[in-house]
Amino acid sequence: MSCNIGLVSLGCAKNQTDGEIMLGLLAEDGFNITHNPAEADVIIVNTCGFIESAKRESIDAILEMAEYKSERCKLLIATGCLAERYSSDILIELPEVDAVLGTGDYDKIADIIKEAFAGKRPVLCGHKDRTPEERLPRILSTPPYTAYLKIADGCDNNCTYCAIPKIRGHFRSRKIEDIAEEARSLAESGVKELILIAQDTTRYGVDLYGKYSLDTLLEELVKIDGIEWIRVHYYYPEAITESLIDTMAKYDKICNYIDMPVQHGNNDILRRMARRTTREEMLEKIKYIREKIPDCTIRTSIIVGFPGETEEQFKELYDFVKTVKFDRMGVFTYSQEEDTAAADFPDQIDEEIKEARLDTLMTLQQEISLNLNRKKIGKVLEIIVEGYDDESFLFYGRSRGDSIEVDGKVYFGTETEVFEGDIIKVEILDADEYDLTGRMVD
Repeated sequence: MSCNIGLVSLGCAKNQTDGEIMLGLLAEDGFNITHNPAEADVIIVNTCGFIESAKRESIDAILEMAEYKSERCKLLIATGCLAERYSSDILIELPEVDAVLGTGDYDKIADIIKEAFAGKRPVLCGHKDRTPEERLPRILSTPPYTAYLKIADGCDNNCTYCAIPKIRGHFRSRKIEDIAEEARSLAESGVKELILIAQDTTRYGVDLYGKYSLDTLLEELVKIDGIEWIRVHYYYPEAITESLIDTMAKYDKICNYIDMPVQHGNNDILRRMARRTTREEMLEKIKYIREKIPDCTIRTSIIVGFPGETEEQFKELYDFVKTVKFDRMGVFTYSQEEDTAAADFPDQIDEEIKEARLDTLMTLQQEISLNLNRKKIGKVLEIIVEGYDDESFLFYGRSRGDSIEVDGKVYFGTETEVFEGDIIKVEILDADEYDLTGRMVD
């Protein structure tokens, strides 16, 4: 079928890779891909449904794309997490939507579109526990030198605030050989930086091999020619093993970067969140990481305003952050999500209190980030070049301690010609809370 397909993908990198696979499958089926919705005959909105703000953003995106149906667009398709979670509601509340496709069925996107063109209003959801595919085509939406590589899907942690297990099913790992095959293909296409993703990457392999196997997977991926950086997202603290840290320290290809969502620093809150660790265990794990890998960048995420969080418990969280001095930190206000245990907990916190606590933590983190960044002045960092900034008249890129989209930039001057995707060295001359500035050196 010859028609133009446009895709808007929202939410996390896992959702983004699903969208890339949908585009790859549609291109194989003869559809044309366009990045301009005004030129699309079919628009797919790959939605996020994790928290309330993400749901609102997804609905707004659907309504915005629906406006193109008064022009060229003939079909509007809702896919992804919101579609999986609220499939029947979407068809009732959003009559503009012509088809719904859930998180476990995105490989059926071409069939769904053909059914919709035939006059049906198809819904395909409920298969979120299916085994991850061995290999499917992808059209990357990241820069050509960087790619996400999904190593597992779903989650078995069942944190009381989180609906992900209900949206994406139980934890399922991909086989090492299938992941390595995809990584080799990406390297052959010009990808230099692999970013491994899953809901809980540190749990990788438990279901297939009976043990934590992220270190074994990394041992295979470092062998692939062309891949120069390997970055891992979402290390859960309780599953970070000494073997994993030793593997990271052993290979230069593996970025000294740990994205570890700790969520809180008070043991009672952690227990009621159903987190599988304690404040003391996290402090001990972070101490071990920094002893083994002194230059390791540790990023985290924090939830404030969890039901029943007292001022004393928030103060303990504040002191925890002040003690650890995370290199990067994202703070989120608790979102009361239906079908989660915490939604029915007593003592829900007022939104104004949540926002005030968020601001307090972020003010602290800005001070920590500024002090840590200033310590980099005079150091030489390896940078992957991303582009040129017309306002500052400087090139910019990311260091090994900066992941795509979520972290800061390194701006630099150079008298040598550079290109996107080049990996170079930059001496740091100045720093602010989030970004660094320097000059390229030989």
